[in-house]
Amino acid sequence: MADRYDISRTFGNQSVAEDERTRLIRRVFTSVAPRYDLMNDLMSMGIHRLWKRRLAREAAALPGQLVVDLAGGTGDVAALMAAGGAEIMVCDPSLAMMNAGRMGKPSALRWLAGTGERIPLADNTVDTMTIAFGIRNVTSLDDALKEALRVLKPGGRFLCLEFSRPWAPIKPFYDLFSFTVIPRLGAWVARDPEAYTYLIESIRRFPDQQEMKRIMERAGFTTVNYRNLSFGIACLHRGSKPF
Repeated sequence: MADRYDISRTFGNQSVAEDERTRLIRRVFTSVAPRYDLMNDLMSMGIHRLWKRRLAREAAALPGQLVVDLAGGTGDVAALMAAGGAEIMVCDPSLAMMNAGRMGKPSALRWLAGTGERIPLADNTVDTMTIAFGIRNVTSLDDALKEALRVLKPGGRFLCLEFSRPWAPIKPFYDLFSFTVIPRLGAWVARDPEAYTYLIESIRRFPDQQEMKRIMERAGFTTVNYRNLSFGIACLHRGSKPF
């Protein structure tokens, strides 16, 4: 019997219905929601917090702006941006993730159920959109980027923090850690090693830095660029909506 997180069946095979992959991803994040932030700390040895702080600094949220953190999950990135006085909204399809994150977060944060492919916001309303480690889980990357472009105001910015391709000298060690240690951590802490096997496979299949740049440009973003973080283990992709 195929594993319920069999990536070849649900991620790489285009013949699989998108709604099946959507259900798979919802199951994954419902399963790991209560311990998601703890697992991120263990998997990255806390470095993900530095990456997210960098994302929040780049967003530079200002009073009067609407900033949407897409696939914002437990709201950790949104909380970092809330100090600037902007209106910060978490948009995520997983109610379990958002419910797990509400405790201890700034009360001013707004929470909105929605997917990357269907953001429930009007055209030209968002000043800045961020997404951290969530874009690889959309069912259609092209559709999600076009949807982000739709809701951004002209000149609005899109900031995407995602795992990417590490530099060649460290890649063997990174792969060893990813495919052996992380599923064991998933079994021990999150009690769902299969979910973390899925998440690691989704990282491996995500476009590299240059390909992601091309995809963003094809979707219609301008001034597209990226910055590697921690030797390319993560990457901050940046683009703007044309005026």
